[in-house]
Amino acid sequence: MNDSASIRAHAGDHQAFAALTDPYRRELQLHCYRILGHVQDAEDALQETLLSAWRAWESFEQRSTLRSWLYRIATNRCLNMLRDSGRRPATTSAVASPPPEATRYAEVLWLEPYPDALLEGIVDSAAGPEARYETREAVTLAFLTALHRLPPRQRAVLVLRDVLGFSATEVGAMLDTTPTSVHSALIRARATVDERGPRAHDRAPLPRSAQEHELVARFADAFERGDVDPIVALLAEDAWWTMPPEPWGYQGHDAIKQFIAQAFATRETPARLIPTRANFQPAFYQYVRDPHTDVGRALSLLVLTLDGDRISHITRFAATSALPHFGLPRTIPW
Repeated sequence: MNDSASIRAHAGDHQAFAALTDPYRRELQLHCYRILGHVQDAEDALQETLLSAWRAWESFEQRSTLRSWLYRIATNRCLNMLRDSGRRPATTSAVASPPPEATRYAEVLWLEPYPDALLEGIVDSAAGPEARYETREAVTLAFLTALHRLPPRQRAVLVLRDVLGFSATEVGAMLDTTPTSVHSALIRARATVDERGPRAHDRAPLPRSAQEHELVARFADAFERGDVDPIVALLAEDAWWTMPPEPWGYQGHDAIKQFIAQAFATRETPARLIPTRANFQPAFYQYVRDPHTDVGRALSLLVLTLDGDRISHITRFAATSALPHFGLPRTIPW
């Protein structure tokens, strides 16, 4: 750490404090998102973390690194936010009419997509040697969905140990507990996450590669035309369609075909897909034409999980507060 900047920060120089903490802003915000699941909540937690760090700067005695001290503050701020938030409001259907019978009904997950623009500059070299996941894998929707099946404290332990690579002793200090308790929580958390099955990301095309572009372009073309069969032809045999926070999930060609056929049949106006990226995955914002004006209104975000030359999962999010973070407008000219 820059001793001169530290001395100036101790003297009340906010610019010096910012120079010390700014290199960690992006990774801290991502850390908060992993635990909280919402982009705006993560931004709020980051701001509160930096404010708390500024107010407590005199107490930072450099017995740990600045990075681990900031992670301690951020983690506990997130856990407090989860504890204080209580139950979120009941879900409202993201579909226009009652959907077909689902393949499964899962518990409600309050999870939002994370814009790739906020992931720039975050590299795996920031993780410690004990990390089990690469940065790219640990932000995919498959990983986050498994992560958010965990109780908050187990969630924090798994992220700190297996994603960020902090030692059990460091995590124990962050959470005011013992390394033994950290290890016990980590075993339970790993068992839950490992149940999610194989890591499809290993077989995904390279981001922005020609193979990825061709696959997602074919999907977008068929979706905008409302053509069901070409979409189904792009899916893996065991593909899923899910819609957090709604509990419905559809697996396999027949179930997904029935669902999207009904959705297209009830679509009264044309749709347009605007490409973007979320969670290191290709995505599209869906706009539908307003029947009374010449504008398209943001309806949903579709995130595609690719497995080889097929789509293994389509996750549909209703247009949420995350929209501005993608740099996309709520309406577009039609």
